[in-house]
Amino acid sequence: MSSWFSRLPRSRALALCALPVAALLAVAGTAPLPYTVAQPGSTSDVLGEHQGEPVITVSGTPVRRTGGKLLMTTILATGPDADVDLGDVVDGWFRTDRAVLPKASVYPPGQTVKEIEKRNLGQMAQSQNSAVSAALGYLKDSEQPPEDPDRIKVDLRLADVGGPSAGLFFALGIVDKIRGDGSGGDLTGGRTIAGTGTVDENGEVGPVGGVSLKTQAAHRDGATVFLVPQAECGEAEAELPAGMRLIPVDSVAHAVNSLTDLAHGKAVPSC
Repeated sequence: MSSWFSRLPRSRALALCALPVAALLAVAGTAPLPYTVAQPGSTSDVLGEHQGEPVITVSGTPVRRTGGKLLMTTILATGPDADVDLGDVVDGWFRTDRAVLPKASVYPPGQTVKEIEKRNLGQMAQSQNSAVSAALGYLKDSEQPPEDPDRIKVDLRLADVGGPSAGLFFALGIVDKIRGDGSGGDLTGGRTIAGTGTVDENGEVGPVGGVSLKTQAAHRDGATVFLVPQAECGEAEAELPAGMRLIPVDSVAHAVNSLTDLAHGKAVPSC
């Protein structure tokens, strides 16, 4: 005996079959997925002020008046407790100013929001300490070392930005305030220079991730040159804004030399 379903008109049968599929898609479209969506974040001039206070304060040695800007760059990502659904993921995949990342690659699994915030601020504090050591180490070994480098003290104020990726630009800011380009000029050459990169106490620069979004933040805020960890040249070129010049670096010394050459109109490396 034929079932009631087989006696239905084809159009109605297809409609009934589509209902559970549509229901599943609706659930999938609103269910949280293990992804984070990132976009270009803020920039901060390490040669300027943050919340009314100088980002870099140097004592124990003469300090230069600087020109130009050194912009550290960030990305803005959905939080560890944010729900990201299928619509957010699909939208992010098709936009050049978004990146869809596995949540576990951005936030350590199993940690609370407060634990993650504490970790990020700890990384920033360590990054600042390493930047000071790297900058002073570079200056001691330069052709024009400070008269009494052991008396130099540096305070950095940018505590509400987490993570280690500003290390390179803290170090460059310290060098610019104390030494500049070594011949009386600014390390920036009067330009707005942006970039990113971790730095260790020896001045070695490391990768950070998210550089294609950071170049967009830099371009938005007026930068024309972007310093990128050498290992991340390919990613930086992926969505490079028109008119943005990439300079790969692998150390504080390399970055200082490249900026000095750029300021003096000499050839510099490129990705």
